[in-house]
Amino acid sequence: MAAKRTIRSIPQDRTPVREQPPAERATNFTEVNLGYDETEATREALRCLFCADQPCVRGCPVSIDIPGFIRKISDQDYHGAYDTIARTNLLPAVCGRVCPQESQCEGVCTVGESLEPVAIGRLERFVGDLAIAGDWARRPYIAPTAYRVGIVGSGPAGMACAADLAKAGCQVTVFEALHLPGGVLRYGIPDFRLPGEVIDAEIANLEKLGVSFECNTVVGRLFTIEQMIDELGFDAVFIGTGAGYPTMLGIPGDSLGGVLSANELLTRANLMQARDFPAHDTPIPLGRQVAVVGAGNTAMDAMRVCLRLGAEQVHCIYRRSRAEAPARVEEVHHAEQEGIEFHWLTNPVAILDDGAGAVRAMRCVRMELGEPDDSGRRRPVPVPGSEFEFPCDQVVFAIGTNANPIIGQTSRLTLNRWGYLEVDADLATSIAGVYAGGDIVTGAATVIEAMGAGRTAAAGIARYLGIRDIFRPYADPDDSVFGIAAHESSFVRVREAVTAG
Repeated sequence: MAAKRTIRSIPQDRTPVREQPPAERATNFTEVNLGYDETEATREALRCLFCADQPCVRGCPVSIDIPGFIRKISDQDYHGAYDTIARTNLLPAVCGRVCPQESQCEGVCTVGESLEPVAIGRLERFVGDLAIAGDWARRPYIAPTAYRVGIVGSGPAGMACAADLAKAGCQVTVFEALHLPGGVLRYGIPDFRLPGEVIDAEIANLEKLGVSFECNTVVGRLFTIEQMIDELGFDAVFIGTGAGYPTMLGIPGDSLGGVLSANELLTRANLMQARDFPAHDTPIPLGRQVAVVGAGNTAMDAMRVCLRLGAEQVHCIYRRSRAEAPARVEEVHHAEQEGIEFHWLTNPVAILDDGAGAVRAMRCVRMELGEPDDSGRRRPVPVPGSEFEFPCDQVVFAIGTNANPIIGQTSRLTLNRWGYLEVDADLATSIAGVYAGGDIVTGAATVIEAMGAGRTAAAGIARYLGIRDIFRPYADPDDSVFGIAAHESSFVRVREAVTAG
């Protein structure tokens, strides 16, 4: 029996990950983080204490058996590690790259109380990449049901919901408004953080489960949510359209030429491959001095894309300090390494015209931090008399997003005062059989949180349809006959027909 691991017996230092050199990567869209090899992953797996109380599992929005898959890595059973992750997460290669593990599973890691936490995200990516390379995901035998479920949106919430319902035997069709599936994973995250081929591989795994994708389909324009139930024959619908409607600052000059949202910039560069113009016919008009307003992950992506597209200088304008920046620490660090210039405690109040309808500069004001606001961060307060001009010829707003209004405008679904869909604890909406989850319900959140919502909605849909609990382990109890437990041996689905009277 292996000796019990203690904080003193494990490797003390977190295993570093190899990266492209900053000067080299700032000129290309190849992935920055090169991931662990087998030796590095095995060493890092030795740092897990396999805690009895498993705080990391509780910190994961989809409750991955983290000690379980790390133990498999320690035993060099990499296929077993993938099977362990895949029970609750079909996208390990994605989540291992883009999830904020530092504030979720790694943020509560017991090792992190004394040393750097176990690199759970890097280990998850290692396993996910091996699974893609080895084509480990196979279509299992699934007992089909007669139920058809429509999923609106192919982002992480929709993909997670589709996976669970396909495993439950439903015929699942995913409708995507854009010409490729993947949602925000595809249009919002650059290849240097999440390569397109990784998204393609994870989509292929869903197709192996029997999920079909219908792209170039804008629900609410071609047909409504109600028509999906009443005319198209879907027994249930899940809405996971995200919150990709950009927020602008609403200051003088924000309609000038050269002002755009980070959503537009990233969609053009990522999904429409404008970075390869003129090989692809979608250009991005790019300035020489680019100012990106905001300091979240989307802002970091927008700045680093502009740098790679050839901007001479790229600046981050943020009204709070570095400590309050919502972006992952790693993303800020990478941006600094690549030469992005940060201007903390700076807030734009107007965008100035060059006389020909384009951007000449921004008028900004210095800020200082006051008392904490509702978010818990210290509120930025203007410093009197501190206005100044900041020269730039392009401005990109990366200050948040809102719910796309199409679904709300074309259905009778109940919305809250911010325009997001209202749901109950099962993520059921105000229309029977229609569920929703992810950013369209909560506002902008993480990929793994959206996936957790998709799985919660899938369980709610299964209960609504009268399908066996898809989260219950399929272990044969002692009193089972041919795998059917005694308490289920006489189970028959009954659906009540309701007639209008």
